[in-house]
Amino acid sequence: MRTSWTRIPASGGRAYDGYLALPPAGTGPGLVLFQEIFGVNRHIRTVAEQYAQLGFVVLAPDVFWRQAPRESFGYAGDEAARARDILLRADIAEIVADLEGTVQALRQRPEVSGGVGALGFCIGGRLAYLAAAAGLVDAAACYYGGGIQDQLQKAAAVRCPMLFHYGETDPMIPLAAVERVKAAFAGQDTAKFFVYAGASHGFNCWERASYQPLAAMQAHGRTVLHFARHLTTGPAA
Repeated sequence: MRTSWTRIPASGGRAYDGYLALPPAGTGPGLVLFQEIFGVNRHIRTVAEQYAQLGFVVLAPDVFWRQAPRESFGYAGDEAARARDILLRADIAEIVADLEGTVQALRQRPEVSGGVGALGFCIGGRLAYLAAAAGLVDAAACYYGGGIQDQLQKAAAVRCPMLFHYGETDPMIPLAAVERVKAAFAGQDTAKFFVYAGASHGFNCWERASYQPLAAMQAHGRTVLHFARHLTTGPAA
């Protein structure tokens, strides 16, 4: 497996960085990995490497490149406060405008064979959802996607297979909000929902106090199988 930072073109002749992880075989289906508010930090880079080891070409864009390029943060204290401040200063419309360029940059890489999916955590989960609604990706998976329940007018536009992972005790996304997202997809066969008992926000991240190993393992297995089914070709898919 090889990793590096690569440049992604943006509007106005600008560019921003993304963390690229290539699989041992050198080629494979593509996966855009959208960060939490904490940047492309150690956890996100490790997740990129996990999926690369499984055969995916993974690109994790630096979502907040306009506010704090290549900065990353921890999950508590002053570092978490700085991450929240960056989110408050960010223009979400600008971040959404980068989605197409990020996906296209990955699709155009010579290492990518097969489809391209989107995987995201928290705000990154919302971005994965929006990429799916815009028809940019072939499959998507959202872990505790913050704010999806407030953008359900886009649910009808989702045509690709999607997974939604939620924690039962997540104070940021209560079960009532999860039910709203489920209702928006009622009658569609594009989405599957999983709510993990006793799990809270950030349950996938082993560096957070809210880490829940069983939920993380179950969600990871489901997500890997989801992308293997929908982004690869051949009998095994």
